[in-house]
Amino acid sequence: MKGIGFFEKYLTLWVLLCIGLGIGLGAVGGDKIAVISSWELAHVNIPVAILIWLMVYPMMLQIDFSSIKNIKENGKGLGLTVVINWLVKPFTMAFFAWIFFDHIYAAWITPEQADEYLAGAILLGAAPCTAMVFVWSYLSKGDANYTLVQVSVNDLILLVLFVPIVQLLLGITDFQVPYDVLITSVVAFVVIPLLAGYFTSTWAIKTKGKEWFSNQFLPKLKPFSMLALLSTLVLLFAFQGEQILAQPQNILLIAIPLTLQTYFIFFLSWFVGKYIKLKYTICAPAAMIGASNFFELAVAVAIALFGLNSGAALTTVVGVLIEVPIMLSLVYLAKRWEY
Repeated sequence: MKGIGFFEKYLTLWVLLCIGLGIGLGAVGGDKIAVISSWELAHVNIPVAILIWLMVYPMMLQIDFSSIKNIKENGKGLGLTVVINWLVKPFTMAFFAWIFFDHIYAAWITPEQADEYLAGAILLGAAPCTAMVFVWSYLSKGDANYTLVQVSVNDLILLVLFVPIVQLLLGITDFQVPYDVLITSVVAFVVIPLLAGYFTSTWAIKTKGKEWFSNQFLPKLKPFSMLALLSTLVLLFAFQGEQILAQPQNILLIAIPLTLQTYFIFFLSWFVGKYIKLKYTICAPAAMIGASNFFELAVAVAIALFGLNSGAALTTVVGVLIEVPIMLSLVYLAKRWEY
């Protein structure tokens, strides 16, 4: 636990506190909260957009695309990561969500809720982890250089495949999602912060040095990312408050298929990695990146596409709620199964 930061270590607790604070603000604020939700530009809520930028930008600063040159050294591990993240995970997430939301839960939730929850799960499944996988890799004693390479490769693929995969899987549901809105969301919340992070890090390292950038600049920015995430959650739950108080059991219903999907992807990646004879230090981070999610992007796109008070946004928030305790349990399993 020494390697995980204060905010990340207790992220589930902070999320729970934000749930309570958000619901309380929604109940007390009433119409004032509703006014904030109307501050939109091109289907994007302006306060939330600012918070999401603050959330994603510090993480993009950490990506070093120069590590791509080392791709040949870990071909099998990267191959496993690419196949699991982009050919398996989005579709198994959609399958688990479809089974639970459309069938098993049919007696407890409406068809409209089922479609929205399914949409949120699809957004989570199509956004494999980026920055947080460094934490999980470190805690499980994974290879740091390989982790950097796989994150860089994953982010490049994300720019190309996230939009078509989400569009394909959402097209299976009853939602008709405008392709231009989806592209705009990815450009606003991935491409622009990624380019801003690249140019900022390049300038900072060139003028101040890599040691200053890593040891002084990044640590000062990191809390802004988590604070922005938590502030976004407060707003989300302020708008979701009435719905949650009316049906609090829905949080648990959403968490079940997301949890099953996470463990399924980890076990699949882990045992395939062992079968193809990956070293433990490669297999562990390769399994971790697929199991966890780039929840910042999923939350951002869910808000942009479906709105702050949608079931899709709620599903992505539940993904944040369960991620840290589940991933810590997988770190424990990986270390126990170390070979």
